[in-house]
Amino acid sequence: MVRFTAIADIIVILHLFYVGFTVGGELAILLGGLLRWGWVRNFAFRVVHLASVLLVAVEALAGALCPLTIWEYRLRELAGQQVERQISFFARLVRRIIFYDFPSWVFLCLYVGFAAMVGLTFYLLPPHRDKNKGVMGRASTG
Repeated sequence: MVRFTAIADIIVILHLFYVGFTVGGELAILLGGLLRWGWVRNFAFRVVHLASVLLVAVEALAGALCPLTIWEYRLRELAGQQVERQISFFARLVRRIIFYDFPSWVFLCLYVGFAAMVGLTFYLLPPHRDKNKGVMGRASTG
């Protein structure tokens, strides 16, 4: 039982990191564009960021729950916990940061609107590919 609880707590922390990456990434890209930070135009970073945001928007449009939420809930059930009542202080704190009690249409609008903003940012502040580097960012030999 403790094992399931610990894994569920790890998943909720990973969920927080995912949210932080998507929201914080966009803030960093916008600020970096204004301040001319070169790293915010890194192609790999920008593609992964865009894909992360689009995944959430597509899930919302499909009416699907986030897999991280499903896994966390299932693990808490296996541990005999009620998600909203019998979880650790830390897990409860993290959940209050990333989960809100709004109607589903609000989340749909937020997720799709945020994805549109990230897509627009991708277009207006495009990433750059370094033509002298290989796929992993190292200098090509050849």
